[in-house]
Amino acid sequence: MRKYISTICMLLFCVQMAQSQVLITLLFGDKLNSDKIKFGLEGGMNFANVSNLETATTNTFFNIGFYFDFKIKDSPNWYLHSGVIVKSTMGAKLAPYSLEDEALDALFLNGEVDRRLQYWNIPFLARYKFNNNIFIEAGPMIGVFYKGTDIFTNQVDGDDLQYDNKIKKQNSLLDMGLEGGIGYHAKNVLHGLNFGVRYYHGLVNTSKIENANQKNTSYYIYVGLPVGAGERAQAKKKAAAEKKAIKAAEKAAKRIDKGKKGKKKSNKN
Repeated sequence: MRKYISTICMLLFCVQMAQSQVLITLLFGDKLNSDKIKFGLEGGMNFANVSNLETATTNTFFNIGFYFDFKIKDSPNWYLHSGVIVKSTMGAKLAPYSLEDEALDALFLNGEVDRRLQYWNIPFLARYKFNNNIFIEAGPMIGVFYKGTDIFTNQVDGDDLQYDNKIKKQNSLLDMGLEGGIGYHAKNVLHGLNFGVRYYHGLVNTSKIENANQKNTSYYIYVGLPVGAGERAQAKKKAAAEKKAIKAAEKAAKRIDKGKKGKKKSNKN
C-alpha cells in the first residue's frame, strides 16, 4: 500500500512541477520561440541503473524539464537539441547493506533499498530529421549532482518501515556521458509534438568511495511538447507579418503615386 501511495505522491509532484513550468513557458514562450529556435516542455520515464555496483538492478523514475531546438544554419534537417532536465533522477535498486547500527540492520535485513541520485541534466544532442519526420540524435550530456538518498524500506509485523540514508557526500558533483536516441516529430499534433526513446551511458566515475568505479546508465521514454509559438502559431505569425508588410508597401506605393500626381499638377501650372 505504501508503494502505491508513494507512486501517487510522485505523480502529483511531477504534475505540480509541470504546472509551474507550463506557467513560466506560457508567459515567455512566445519570446523564446522563433523561426530558428523552438522551446517547450519535455518529460517522461527513465529506467536507471549504476554499473559496477554490487546487487544493483534497474529502477524506474519520472523526469521533467524544458528544451530548446536550435536550427543549424538554414538546414531544414539539422538541429541542436539542448535544455535542462530539472527533475532528473538516476540510481538503482539495491539489496540492504550495513548502516553500522545493529538495530537498523536487523529491521531492514529483508527489505530493499531505493537509491535516488538527483541531477540537473543538460544534453547537447545533434539531431537529424528525415523527410518522413523520424529523427535520430546523439551527443554528450552533463549532469550536476545536488542530492543523494538511499531509501531503506521493509514491512515488519504489518508495519511499513522507512529509513533515509543521505549519501550526497559519497558522490561527485559532475557526471558526464554520451546519449543517443530515435524519435518522431508529429508536425500536426499539438503544434509539433515530439516523442521517442534515448539511452544514456555515463563515462565518468561518480563515486568518491575508494576503488569504486560507478557509472550512471539510463533508458528514457519521453514526450516533448512545444509551448508558446508552435509551428502553426509561427506560420500564422509569419503570415500576419507578411500581410502587414504588404499593406505597408501598398500604403507607401499610394503615397508615392500621390506624390507623382501632385508633381504633375504643379508642373502643368
